[in-house]
Amino acid sequence: MISSDLAKRYARAFFDIAVEEGKIEEYGKELASFASMVLQNKALQEFLANPIFELKSKKAVVEELLGLVKMSERTANFLRLLVDKQRIGMLGEVENAYKELMDKSLKKVRVSVRTAYPLTAELEQTLKQRVAEMTGKEVEMTVEDDTALIGGLVVRVGDTLYDGSIKAQLGNIRKLLGEER
Repeated sequence: MISSDLAKRYARAFFDIAVEEGKIEEYGKELASFASMVLQNKALQEFLANPIFELKSKKAVVEELLGLVKMSERTANFLRLLVDKQRIGMLGEVENAYKELMDKSLKKVRVSVRTAYPLTAELEQTLKQRVAEMTGKEVEMTVEDDTALIGGLVVRVGDTLYDGSIKAQLGNIRKLLGEER
């Protein structure tokens, strides 16, 4: 919990700079890109998070990574600060907190949809419009096929879950029948 609050403070500080410079999305994309690169490599992630390894070694690795990707000097300096303050292990949390601040500021909502069968482009667009009407925000939607649902779909809007899957309905029927015995 403490590390989460700390991650939010770092994200807020970086976000405030991005707002000042008018580069909210640009810095967000750079931070997400770097975080994705680190989080995809388990060994690298563990190395950066482990306090046993020297700060000098971590700095060298981060500098090497920064040389491989194209990003603004401001974002690179923020990442260097995380290393210097020994907070680079919280990079994923910082990136998530930044993303939340960015979405709130830009009035966006992230929606994930799981369906039993692939959605047509028309149905996907209709769903996106309905969620936009419901939330009053711009919708960024990801759709994933999940045959385990049997039928229907599951929609997650922020922290709210709308489960219209047949699997969930069958589970509810089982509970009802189990209670009746």
